[in-house]
Amino acid sequence: MADELTPETPEEEQPQKKHEQRKNGLYPGVSDELADSMRAGWADTELHGLKPVAQAAHTAERRASLSARFPGERIVVPAGRLKTRSNDTEYPFRASTEYAYLTGDQTENGLLVLEPAGTGGHRATIYLLPRSNRENGEFWLSGQGELWVGRRHSLTEAEQLLGIPAKDVRELADALAGAGGPVRVLRGHDAVIETALTDKVTAERDEELRVHLSEARVVKDAFEVAELQKAVDSTVRGFEDVVKVLDKAEATSERYIEGTFFLRARVEGNDVGYGSICAAGPNACTLHWVRNDGQVRPGDLLLLDAGVETRDLYTADVTRTLPINGTYSDIQRKVYDAVYEAQEAGIAAVRPGAKFRDFHDAAQRVLAEKLVEWGLLEGPVERVLELSLQRRWTLHGTGHMLGMDVHDCAAARTEAYVDGTLEPGMCLTVEPGLYFQTDDLTVPEEYRGIGVRIEDDILVTEDGNRNLSAGLPRASAEVEAWMAALKG
Repeated sequence: MADELTPETPEEEQPQKKHEQRKNGLYPGVSDELADSMRAGWADTELHGLKPVAQAAHTAERRASLSARFPGERIVVPAGRLKTRSNDTEYPFRASTEYAYLTGDQTENGLLVLEPAGTGGHRATIYLLPRSNRENGEFWLSGQGELWVGRRHSLTEAEQLLGIPAKDVRELADALAGAGGPVRVLRGHDAVIETALTDKVTAERDEELRVHLSEARVVKDAFEVAELQKAVDSTVRGFEDVVKVLDKAEATSERYIEGTFFLRARVEGNDVGYGSICAAGPNACTLHWVRNDGQVRPGDLLLLDAGVETRDLYTADVTRTLPINGTYSDIQRKVYDAVYEAQEAGIAAVRPGAKFRDFHDAAQRVLAEKLVEWGLLEGPVERVLELSLQRRWTLHGTGHMLGMDVHDCAAARTEAYVDGTLEPGMCLTVEPGLYFQTDDLTVPEEYRGIGVRIEDDILVTEDGNRNLSAGLPRASAEVEAWMAALKG
């Protein structure tokens, strides 16, 4: 990684400060002649006639809904800032979900501000970093200058793409510091802006904003449903990629699986929507196994829980538990088929008017019945469910909302989420599982080290549901046939 001239502090955050030299840089400074040379001889690269991004009409509707919820109040929603990974390197930037949901923009340091208008609504303005300054050398001397990290859109270009008036974000903190009237800010993403608003906001008002923005995403619009299907379709191809290279994973580790799926996510999307769980053998019994450094052995199961995030930041969340050698053993099939039956019951319970909890209860009942049938729990089943005794081997809930976050709408009120009622346009996962730890002496030895989860992304429709991830087989015999066909 080149490091010759990058200063310690980006010029965007300190526009009046002289560019600093990196400690231990190889060049002692910038000559006047070089500075003059770098200022001159550049073509005009302004883009004209840009069309709005695909979701621009939807983001306008979302902002209008937000405006109606908080009349007369200034609303500030930040994208967030770069986060240091180590020393002078940063993590890849991912805009806050709420900011991207309301704007369609994904650039760091951005802010959406809704200013109360005299008509009772709001005027929306997006505050962004403009093109790098060529006169003061910021474009080549700053660590975040365009010759280092790439071209940014001009404010005029951003207005055309997003359909929102755009201004220079470097002027915003001072403007907000002098603003009057009630203000709400989405906390946790931009400490500089929060500091500027310290005496104008309250924790209670800001929490109401966070909750509202979470609940606004519970029902997906047409654009969001299409994005989720796109994410799932890419994820299906990623699972196919993995099956084709299981022999290479056996020669290396779970990381070969992780890397294979990541390649699909980066080629077809923005990233993975969450850390991929590539759990082979007993690692499948660790619910969020993301180390992915274990061995991949023939005869074991592979629990692959992964999802592609689209370039508009909608993620899939799919799990399959696959026999690494292509065929389930008798005990593996027994456990797998039980989980499949539980998932079938859960999916069947997803429909408009049903309680959110219904699919969880339906799946858990099947698992409890199986555990009693196998002699691992003492019945009756009603007693098992009342005491949640099945949780020793299933532990987690059977699903969650899905969208721009893998656990979407997490700040929603309980009465609007887990105690709520399903509506068309909601998207959720159904993912029962059974996990028998290697050191669990309460089960016969043949069960120990087996972990099975099956997870699909389910859209609530007007007359029931649609399995967005139906492109991946689920029944054990179908899984085996699918793997055999992929391996040739």
